[in-house]
Amino acid sequence: MSLRVLAPVTGSAVALTDVPDPVFAEAMVGPGIAVDPGRAAQAQVRAPVTGTVAKLHPHALIVLADGGRGVLVHLGIDTVELDGAGFTLHVSEQDAVTAGDVLVTFSPSSVADGGRSPLTPVVALDAAADALTVAVRPGDQVTAGEELFTWT
Repeated sequence: MSLRVLAPVTGSAVALTDVPDPVFAEAMVGPGIAVDPGRAAQAQVRAPVTGTVAKLHPHALIVLADGGRGVLVHLGIDTVELDGAGFTLHVSEQDAVTAGDVLVTFSPSSVADGGRSPLTPVVALDAAADALTVAVRPGDQVTAGEELFTWT
């Protein structure tokens, strides 16, 4: 069964290889794509799939879809250093969510102003690179809720 993975934020698609973090750029945790929300004052981070919030930190989350496939959404690069400042959680771990539900809000402009990248990698955890069919290309504008890739 294929799983449609949706954009958690609105912005510009960026190849995972262009994310300034080797864990993502080298697909160490899995393949995917990133979205650059730019310098928006506030961004709503939406569930990329329907499932259960398996892990939740202010800067990152994993939604586990039916069938056990986990999708990681990481809000910016090196944002763990912010200790949650500027992030508002709207769900808790183990909450059931529907694709498109608001999970977190944060300020990409504040992240950038602090010298960090607001790039938001969306990763199919532990998937084979050939398991994804990407629906957008780097540079494409995407809207939160629009399909990024299908995971088969």
